[in-house]
Amino acid sequence: MAESLGEEFARRLPARNATDPKYVPDLVDALLAAARAAHATDVHLIPCASGMSMHWRIDGVLHRVADFPAVLSPKIAARLKVLAELLTYRTDVPQEGGLLGGSDTETRVSTFPTLFGEKIVVRLFVGAGTCRRLNELGLPEEVRERLQVLLNETSGVIVLTGPAGSGKTTTIYAALRELVDKSGGGRSLVSLEDPIEVVVPGVAQSQVRRDSEFNMETGLRSLLRQDPEVIMVGEIRDRATAETVFQASLTGHLVLTTFHAGSAAQAVSRLSDMGIEPYLLRSGVLGIVSQRLVRRLCSCAIESTRADDRLGLEAPRVLLPAGCERCAGAGYRDRMVLAEMLIPNLKELGRAILSRNDAAEIEQLALQTGFVSLWNRGCAAVAAGLTSPAEVRRVLGFR
Repeated sequence: MAESLGEEFARRLPARNATDPKYVPDLVDALLAAARAAHATDVHLIPCASGMSMHWRIDGVLHRVADFPAVLSPKIAARLKVLAELLTYRTDVPQEGGLLGGSDTETRVSTFPTLFGEKIVVRLFVGAGTCRRLNELGLPEEVRERLQVLLNETSGVIVLTGPAGSGKTTTIYAALRELVDKSGGGRSLVSLEDPIEVVVPGVAQSQVRRDSEFNMETGLRSLLRQDPEVIMVGEIRDRATAETVFQASLTGHLVLTTFHAGSAAQAVSRLSDMGIEPYLLRSGVLGIVSQRLVRRLCSCAIESTRADDRLGLEAPRVLLPAGCERCAGAGYRDRMVLAEMLIPNLKELGRAILSRNDAAEIEQLALQTGFVSLWNRGCAAVAAGLTSPAEVRRVLGFR
C-alpha cells in the first residue's frame, strides 16, 4: 500500500525546480492535498539523519509515503509553521498551530523538537459541511437509540471514552448536531474546547487556553452564569474540571464530555480515583459510551478454518485480509465502530459503584444486565466476516 500512496504523492509533486522559491510552498500544498485525497487523518513528518520521512495515518494505521532530503526538511517545517502562525525561529520548544485550510477541512499543526530537528504532525479534521449525524456513524443500534434518548434529558453527564483516534470526538460532535436539530434554536447550547476541532452552527463554542486565566475550570464556572442548558466540555483532564462538570449536572444542565479510559467500566474507576464521589457517578452520569474503530475487510478477503488464524477468538471460521487493487493491497477498506454503553444507575451496578468495586467487577455485573462489551462487539464483527481476528487484537489487545 505504501508504494501506491507514494506513487500518488509523486504525481502531485510540483514541476518547479527545487531551488525555485515557490517550490516548497507548492510542495506543502501538494502534500496536504494528497493526504486529504487519500483520506488520511494525520500526516507525520519525522526528521532523521538523512532528512525527513513522511507517514500518513489511514484507517488508524501509519504508512510510509515518501522521504525528503535534508536540505528540504527545515524548509518544509518552516512553511507549515508559517501557515499555522507559529514562531518559525523557535525550534527548541513544542508548538501547536491554529486552523488551516478551507471550509471542507480544518487542520492543526503540532511541532516537537527531536535529535535531528522538529517532528511535525498535521491532523486533518472533517469540516462542518461534511460532518455526520448519529445515525450515520455506524454505532450499534441499541447504543445509538439509547444515546438519542439520553440527549433529551435536561440534566446529567454523558461521557464518551476511548483512546486518541477512537472516534469519540466525531461522536460528540454528532451528538451536538443532534441537539441542534432537536432544539430548533430553543435550547442554549455552549461548548468549552481545547481546541475547537469542528465549527457547529447553533452552538456557542469557546476555546480555552491552558496556559492562561481562561482555562477549562475557570471557563466552565463562568459559563454556568451564561444561562446554558447544554454544555459540551471537550475533555475531562483533571480533578478540578471533573468536579465542575458534575456540579454543573447537579444544577440542571446536560453535560457532554470526553474522557480517556480503556472501557466504560474503567471510566467509572478512573473518575472515582480522581476524587469524584461514588454517589455522583451513580446518579449524575446518564451513560458512558466507550468506542474503538477497527478496519473493515475488503471484498477480497479469504476464508480460513485454521485455529491459529482465529487468534483465540471463538469462531468456526474467519475471514483474513488478502489484498487487491481496490484496497491498494491492504486487505481493508474503511473502518467500522465498536461501541459499548454503560448505564451506572442500574440497581446492582449502582450498588457496586457506591461500594467502589473495581472495573472488572463492575463490568461483570453490567454483563448480567445485558451490557455488550467492546470485546463481544469485536468477536461478533469477526463472526460476521466484517473484520479479522488480527484487527480486533490490534485494537483491543489480548485479554
